[in-house]
Amino acid sequence: MKAEKKAPVVKSEVLKKRERKEFLEAMLYLLPFFIGVVVFTLYPTFFVFTTAFKEGYKYLTGAFDSIGFANFKYVLGDPYFEMALKNTSIYVLTVVPISLALSIVIATLLNQKLKGIAIFQTAYFLPMVTSVTAVGMAWKYMFHQNYGVINYFLGLFGVSPINWLGDPSKNIYALIIFGIWNIMPFTIILLLSGLQNIDPQYYTAAKVDGAKTVRIFFRITIPLLAPTIGLLMIINMISTFKVYNEIFPFFSGNPGIANNLYTVVYYIYKAFYVDWKFGRACAAAVILFLIIFVLTRIQLFIQKKWVNN
Repeated sequence: MKAEKKAPVVKSEVLKKRERKEFLEAMLYLLPFFIGVVVFTLYPTFFVFTTAFKEGYKYLTGAFDSIGFANFKYVLGDPYFEMALKNTSIYVLTVVPISLALSIVIATLLNQKLKGIAIFQTAYFLPMVTSVTAVGMAWKYMFHQNYGVINYFLGLFGVSPINWLGDPSKNIYALIIFGIWNIMPFTIILLLSGLQNIDPQYYTAAKVDGAKTVRIFFRITIPLLAPTIGLLMIINMISTFKVYNEIFPFFSGNPGIANNLYTVVYYIYKAFYVDWKFGRACAAAVILFLIIFVLTRIQLFIQKKWVNN
């Protein structure tokens, strides 16, 4: 005997009205967020991309001469932009891996259940709640050639005083050292969170099998932290490509002692707010966006292969 087909359930008008009401109520709560996204994210992005192609754009009137690639051609041929790309690339390629390596070691130590470890955790997290400009001023005095604490400690090992901020060839190293210290707290927090989510049974089983500490670190800790490490590499890469605030306190708002420390974001700032070359500034911003987008996609591809293997 064939089973009888059930008639489709038809929602009552009352139920439909209730669902519509709930949907509209949810949209009403989300409306301020949507407005904020449109005003402060979507519109500025659209403005930058369109202005990058407007030659001779006048910000106050909105007038421009023509549409084309002149802004991109100028920016890509500008020696200062080439310097900015070089300095930014050096900064990213040194700060990201060094800060990540140091943060992994420090996060592993902070994850130990030792007496008084909370004091060290607080000390490492304090820079996150401190103004970059204020901390930069403190570091400026630490880098002082004659009275700075950094040269004092280097002198204990027989190193002659280094003119970190007065010698153009040393400016980039001062910026890198400060950059490493600046992004480590956030990196440590995420790594510590990843370490605390690792099942202790992995370590127990490894110790029962007689595995040494170093072997456990590279065979268990690092592989299980792979997703967190991959995420941090992407976040820190994006953050370091936008290096800008770190320069201001060191050199009183100038890009290095001899204008030798241009970064891409500083180039954009100068073109927009100082030279009033809005089209060129937007073109440089688009180029920076494309560089970060491509590198992020490459990192995501590598990370996917790494985690799956």
